[in-house]
Amino acid sequence: MVKKCSITKKKPMSGNNVSHAVNKTKRRFYPNLHNVSFFSEVLGKKIKLKVSSRGIKTVEKNGGIDNYIIKVKTSELTEETKKLRKLIVSKSSK
Repeated sequence: MVKKCSITKKKPMSGNNVSHAVNKTKRRFYPNLHNVSFFSEVLGKKIKLKVSSRGIKTVEKNGGIDNYIIKVKTSELTEETKKLRKLIVSKSSK
């Protein structure tokens, strides 16, 4: 399973655990991901995404998943959200 945010594209970082004796061992820093379902008013159904806490806040700030996906450039979206954008744009133009 990919540990990557669908909205912000955050992914795991690598670093070191440093002990008191300054021994270093490799570790990974994972993003704070949640399985969230946003309601799309245009599509009339819930959309399930794996999103970081920061991603949830940005969607809420922009007024919902529909407004956020339409406002953001397509180059900044993941493959999953690009498909959603295509559906939302086609439904909203009708």
